[in-house]
Amino acid sequence: MPFDQPLPREVKVIDSASLFRLEERACDLSLNSRLDPAWVRANAALDGAHYLWPALWNSLAHRPEVPRQLRCELLITLRAGDRVVSWLDVLPTDFTPLPRVTSREEGMQVSQLLDRAPSVREWLLREGGGSGQQWQASV
Repeated sequence: MPFDQPLPREVKVIDSASLFRLEERACDLSLNSRLDPAWVRANAALDGAHYLWPALWNSLAHRPEVPRQLRCELLITLRAGDRVVSWLDVLPTDFTPLPRVTSREEGMQVSQLLDRAPSVREWLLREGGGSGQQWQASV
């Protein structure tokens, strides 16, 4: 993708297998914004819908061999039904073929959930009784 390409303005809906694959790829490439794939596997709802919303282009100036990425807001549905927000850097070649939300209403609902859902860190602090150690060890 050329550097002057605009940011994609579409929300992608992904299944858990795709979420796991994207998190593992980001980890393998040592991209800046990602979660620990083991934490995602342990906590994401296996049959849940998860969403990606591109926020900005990111590049690693110190690693020119790594293509620039889309830094996306990530809405994860957890096993208990909660939703949490994080960031995930995704290569454009991985982002483009993902299915997008099919209606404006679904896109608006995702936007509202992104605004209201706690971050992974906030959720971990709440679930862990205020201890930041779980965050350090898990994510």
